Amino acid sequence: MKASERRGTVRIVVGVGGGIAAYKSCALIRSFTESGHSVRVIPTKSALQFVGRATFEALSGNPVQTGVFADVPEVAHVRLGQDADLVVIAPATADLMARAVVGRADDLLTATLLTARCPVMFAPAMHTEMWEHPATVANVATLRERGNVVIEPASGRLTGKDTGAGRMPEPEEIFAHALLLLERGSALPRDLEGRRLVVSAGGTREPIDPVRYLGNRSSGKQGFAIARLAAQRGAEVTLVAGATADLADPAAVDVVNVRTAEQMREAVMKQAADADAVIMAAAVADFRPATVADSKIKKGADEPESIPLVKNEDILVGLVQARREGILAPGTAIVGFAAETGDASGSVLEHARTKLARKGCDLLVVNAVGEGKAFEVDHNDGWLLGADGSESAIEPGSKALMASRVLDEVASLLSKR
Repeated sequence: MKASERRGTVRIVVGVGGGIAAYKSCALIRSFTESGHSVRVIPTKSALQFVGRATFEALSGNPVQTGVFADVPEVAHVRLGQDADLVVIAPATADLMARAVVGRADDLLTATLLTARCPVMFAPAMHTEMWEHPATVANVATLRERGNVVIEPASGRLTGKDTGAGRMPEPEEIFAHALLLLERGSALPRDLEGRRLVVSAGGTREPIDPVRYLGNRSSGKQGFAIARLAAQRGAEVTLVAGATADLADPAAVDVVNVRTAEQMREAVMKQAADADAVIMAAAVADFRPATVADSKIKKGADEPESIPLVKNEDILVGLVQARREGILAPGTAIVGFAAETGDASGSVLEHARTKLARKGCDLLVVNAVGEGKAFEVDHNDGWLLGADGSESAIEPGSKALMASRVLDEVASLLSKR
């Protein structure tokens, strides 16, 4: 039994390294506490040069120390690690990771890392040259080999005028990874290294006139979760994103923004040419207006009685056809999504099985949709249907958990090809 199951609460240690990104840890701490978790913040001495002790104490509701001689009667340098259910280091500087690798215990944070037997996650933050230095590369590899999670940094603006890889992912993304570690109960494997994945996400918007469009309720959250986790499992990922709920670009992912079904088809087919797997999580419109008005359609005598529609090309079917014709590699794994409702003619799964046979993809992820289900929410569940006749249920949970289960299957498919 886990310590948290005995206590009825989850204890999280947030370690803060001495980098400019330390200010972002404040939002991360708040996310943990607002979710009902017990949080202890352990900064390094240099971290307190960026964010004051009082701030960390106010956000966590717990005292903050940095040295191994703090709170001696409670033996804090041992007890904090022993009692923790999760340790998150954000930002994880090059120096802090190097000290963790060699097993230093010269402050409270590194001592806690030595005593922790729970999942430990590092969110790196440093300049590109430091991130790419052979010493850091080796240290990251060592941490991962020991079972720690080192998430990929984002690319973007760094200290001063510099830009590049090494930027700490946003607190929301770190928070999502942390919750997945707790929910999944194990670290994500690095089983997609050397693979290239294309993921589509979000809905499409088919213009009627300069103001109106046909669309759907897809938020893009599921596709973004898949792209984010695929990158953290070592893949090179391109995300073709349609209309989304103002989601931030995932760290270490190349993003291609589109709006219409035709734009999505063109982008996906282009990116899929050298991909190992294509995951079509987007909710692509089946129809579009036959014509698009040049100006806003006004009410009155000139308004149309109806708006004729034409079919959009089925991107998933097109991918399967392209593989059959040799445009895509024969071993390319193709994954589709099906948002279904049951009706008088069949259940959700019956409709999904028919769709899998018609589309010809390798794997179909099935969601039952309705009010409060699948669309515009943070949780999901469903089924995985394989072209080989396999069927398995995905337990209810976060969209990150569903993404991890889908990627488990994709990794298994690729390992056989």
